[in-house]
Amino acid sequence: MTSAPPSRLKIKAQVCLEDRIAIGPGKADLLAAVEREGSIAAAGRSLGISYRRTRDMIDTLNQCWGAAVVITEKGGKSGGGSRLTDRGHEVLDAYRALEQALQQTADRHAPALLDLLGPAEQHD
Repeated sequence: MTSAPPSRLKIKAQVCLEDRIAIGPGKADLLAAVEREGSIAAAGRSLGISYRRTRDMIDTLNQCWGAAVVITEKGGKSGGGSRLTDRGHEVLDAYRALEQALQQTADRHAPALLDLLGPAEQHD
C-alpha cells in the first residue's frame, strides 16, 4: 500500500499580541501535551522541547491571555504537576477551531493555485 504524497500546502495560524506569539501551532501542541502528560517537563519531553523553552512558552501563554492558562502545583505526596485552567481549555479549543476553519477554507480554495505548480517532481 502506498501512502498519499505530502501536501504542498501548509497553513499555519499565529495569534500575536504586540511582538509576541500568543499562540501558534507549537504552543497549542504544548498545551495539549500538558493536558495529556500532567506535567510541563513531561510535555516538553514528549515534544522534544527543552525544559527552559517549555517554561518560556508557558510563561508567554500565561502573560498573553489575561489569566493563567497553565497552573503548576508544587510536589509533595501527590507529586504536584501541571494542568490547563478553564482559560487554557478555552484558548486551546478556540485555536483548534481556527485551525480547522483555515484548513477547510484552504481545501476549498487551494487546488486551483496548487494545480498551477504542476507535478511536484518539477520543483525539487
